[in-house]
Order: sequence, then structure tokens, then C-alpha cells
Amino acid sequence: MEPTLSKITMFLIAAFFFSIFSIAQAENFSDYQLGSGDKISIKVFGEEELSAEFTLSDAGTISYPFLGEIKALDMTIGTLSQLITKELANGYIVNPNVNIEIIGYREFYINGQVESPGAYPYQPGLTLHKAVALAGGYTERASGSKMYVLRDGSSKRNKIRNNAKIQPGDVITIEESFF
Repeated sequence: MEPTLSKITMFLIAAFFFSIFSIAQAENFSDYQLGSGDKISIKVFGEEELSAEFTLSDAGTISYPFLGEIKALDMTIGTLSQLITKELANGYIVNPNVNIEIIGYREFYINGQVESPGAYPYQPGLTLHKAVALAGGYTERASGSKMYVLRDGSSKRNKIRNNAKIQPGDVITIEESFF
């Protein structure tokens, strides 16, 4: 029995909506790029031996069962999930369902004219103002205008303000005021 025109039309409509749904889901992935020291959880539905927590090495890699060393540096969790799904589907698992989440971000660093300079755990939504609060506040000699950030992986120091977003791995410097 040949499929009728209405069945083909229904199939095409369903495929169209599925593709729109898939594109919308892909756009919802975080654009946060993984870096050395980030801790992630990888879960493969129905495959406990492939589900574990990993910390990215200094080289930005993880050692994953069956697949070996995977370079995850500068990847988003969506991109890494797609890579692992593709590799597992290539001879290991039929239709793997891979879920990845960040369970620990790498630290940021703050030095200069704050009460307790040092390394602190990153929290999503962190601003310079909040980072200074974590470090015990400004000293009485802190400059209100000479505040800088060195982004992880960059060699250029940029001037910032209290409402500036801080990222994992950032090095913040609060300089001394002369007046």
C-alpha cells in the first residue's frame, strides 16, 4: 500500500517542527567556554560506566572512557555534548543521550588594595563589586578608578568598573590611590 499524500504532508510538517525545536534548543545552550580547572559532570542515559565527573586538565582535556583524551578547552557544554554523542554513536552506543553540566567553575583572582587578596570560587553573575565584597572590601587606600582585569588567556589588562562582569580565571587588580 502506497502512502497517501496526507501522510507525506503530515510527516513533512512533523519534521519541520522537530527541526525548529532542535534549533531552538541548540540556541539555549550556554556560550560559556570551558577552561582548565572547570569541573563538569557527564551523564549518558542508561550507561552508568560512561557517567562521571571530570576536571579539565592544564591542557584543557578530559580522559573519557572508550574515547580517550578529549580536548574540551574553549568548547561550550553544547559543543562538547555533541562531540561526545557523535563519538559514542560511532561504534559504541546506539543513539546515546549525553547530558553535560558545569558543577564547578575555575577560580578568579583579586589582588591589590582589597582586604583579603587571593583566589576565590567563581559564581555565575559575578561582578567586580561582588568580587571585591568576597575579598573583604576595599582598603582605605584603594583607588576608585584604577581597577583592571586580565582575562584568562589574554595578555592585555583592561580597565573596568564596579558593574563589570567577572569571568572564571580573571585576574583583578585594584591599584592604590595617591590621594
